[in-house]
Formats: sequence, structure tokens, C-alpha cells
Amino acid sequence: AAHPLVTVEVSVDYGLTDIVAERFDAGIRIGEHLAQDMIAVAISPPLRMAVVGAPGYVEAHGTPQTPADLHAHRCIALRLPRLGNIAPWEFEKEGRVVNVRVTPSFVNNSLHLGLAAALDGMGLAWLPADLIRPHVAEGRLTSVLEDWCPSFPGYHLYYPNRAAPSSALAALVDLLRFR
Repeated sequence: AAHPLVTVEVSVDYGLTDIVAERFDAGIRIGEHLAQDMIAVAISPPLRMAVVGAPGYVEAHGTPQTPADLHAHRCIALRLPRLGNIAPWEFEKEGRVVNVRVTPSFVNNSLHLGLAAALDGMGLAWLPADLIRPHVAEGRLTSVLEDWCPSFPGYHLYYPNRAAPSSALAALVDLLRFR
């Protein structure tokens, strides 16, 4: 409302788009996937992934105690275009980093489809904690391996390191900046 002459165009793409080559003024990415020659501004708090399953699934198949236990479970996996394959599930506990390449029973490329599959009892899913939080609170999902799921840098608005951003981009940065 403060900038009625500014048009904002949003393009959603799970790949690692080159915003300069594609002629975008800015992009939004997780903080650990930013190019060093960009200016980055945090627009969210740190994020955290969580492993969840429907209570019926966990009751029938047991609760994994370590990430290695996931190999005995049906897993709902996410295929990301930027990786070209199934995303490894990343864990950390007491400084020990563990990446698990689960053997999936269901593969998809949408966080929301993975959530729906977990809610339907198809297996365990590795999803953003913010996405599953209301379902856990209402008892529709059970969280497991919580002490293995650390936080990581959240979303950042990023743009090329230029002399000065346009007034429209400066206004967007100011509006979205995480405080």
C-alpha cells in the first residue's frame, strides 16, 4: 500500500535459479544455499526439519531411536530439482552430523504432498517443523528423533551486489527484513 506504483512478480521454483541470468531483481532461498557474491537479508528466523508419522503408523512400526533406524521404516521422500535426486535427511546431535539416504516407499516433489502422505499413515516424513507443528499439537502426527533435528539458517532475500538497489527493491528489503 505504501508503494502503489511498484509491481511485484513472484516465480516459485524449487531449483537454484540464477536470478541475474533470468533477470530477476531478487530471490529467496534458505541461507545455506546462497552465492557468496550476493547481498543477503534474513527474512525468517532459523528453520528446523522434523521427522513425523501418523500415530497409527508409529504405533504399528515403532519409534526410531537414531537416524540409522530409519532404514527399517517406510519413508516419504522429497525429490528436489536442485539435487536431481532424493534429498538426504540431515541430522545432528552433539556435534555429530549424519545424512541418511532413506529407501522411500513414496517419493514426491511437494512438501504439502509429503505432509498429506504422512497424515494418511503412509510412513515417516522429513518436513519443516513449522509445517507440521499444528498437526503434532492436534495429535494427527507424532514427532520422532527430535533431539537429532537441529535448526539451520532460515529464508533470505538475496540480490546482486550492486552499487545501490532500486528504491522498489530497497522498500521490499525493508518490508521483509526479519526483526
